[in-house]
Amino acid sequence: MGKVILTGDRPTGKLHLGHYVGSLRRRVELQNAGDYDRMFVFMADVQALTDNADNPEKIRQNIINVALDYLAAGLDPDKCILFIQSQIPELAELTTYLMNLITVSRVQRNPTVKTEIKMRNFEANIPLGFFCYPVSQAADITLFKATTVPAGEDQEPMLEVTRELVNRFNNTYGPVLVEPYIMLPENVTARRLPGTDGKEKMSKSLGNCIYLSDSADEVWQKVRSMYTDPTHLNVSDPGHVEGNAVFTYLDAFSTDADFANFFPDYQNLDEMKDHYRRGGLGDMKCKKFLNQVLNQHLEPMRQRRHEFEQDIPEIYNILKKGTEQARAVASCTMDEVRKAMRIDYFNDAELIRQQAEMFKAK
Repeated sequence: MGKVILTGDRPTGKLHLGHYVGSLRRRVELQNAGDYDRMFVFMADVQALTDNADNPEKIRQNIINVALDYLAAGLDPDKCILFIQSQIPELAELTTYLMNLITVSRVQRNPTVKTEIKMRNFEANIPLGFFCYPVSQAADITLFKATTVPAGEDQEPMLEVTRELVNRFNNTYGPVLVEPYIMLPENVTARRLPGTDGKEKMSKSLGNCIYLSDSADEVWQKVRSMYTDPTHLNVSDPGHVEGNAVFTYLDAFSTDADFANFFPDYQNLDEMKDHYRRGGLGDMKCKKFLNQVLNQHLEPMRQRRHEFEQDIPEIYNILKKGTEQARAVASCTMDEVRKAMRIDYFNDAELIRQQAEMFKAK
């Protein structure tokens, strides 16, 4: 299949700026560059159910929200395959086979799993489906023989598990699966965008997100209350840009052109940071500038999202068509997997012949 990209998101809510700078922006760039033979982008509803099993309606309702965010951000169904995870039964089959090639202790050592378990207060009672989602994620990637996975750095431990499973499968059964590599955001700051409250990660469950579909007023409300430097009490006080969410967001989004358009007091972000460190630059001025920068990025997406919202049945048609295309690829890979594992019983004419002769000879 050549060079293949696979990436996706859990449909537990609308997508936010963390998703955008962590992978979505890069996906659109890669799609438009045309350097890859195939690109798969999916809604990971099976994985979303691992910690929402008692509320499937939440996932059901948010499939369309994620699809709208994808299209609004610029993903094009003529250039990439958009599909829904649960509608590819081959994924569940491959997940089952891969589970036999990894130990419980190996999954427990995964730092991403540890963080997610702690964040969801699962320490005492971890749903088995949630615990096994690194294996499910490995199946997602390998079923489509993805060579590249654009993702944030928090997903690197997951890719490491996937590579281990690929090598174990291929060494045990035969060279069928492809070893994937992560593609991190080019902007180092954007690899882990903090929440508006300054916490390490932007997360829907923490309520510290700016969503791609937020109105201009909603964005301003969130930016205005954003965490800055608690020691910067007066405008004249020296300030810290490290750990300051406003400057982290400016690192991820602002350009020199933005300063020319919105904040001509400075030529670039470095000059602005120097002034803040010296003292004499207030937090509110910084926040107003960030608000202008963010809304410049988000306004075109809001407009496109509104247009797509006018024909929701067509969005489902796009997803259905993409899912059919994805399943055709999945079926071919599973044929190879079953053959390598020697469980393609009905297609193995030689097995049937040999056993027929063996029993005749008795």
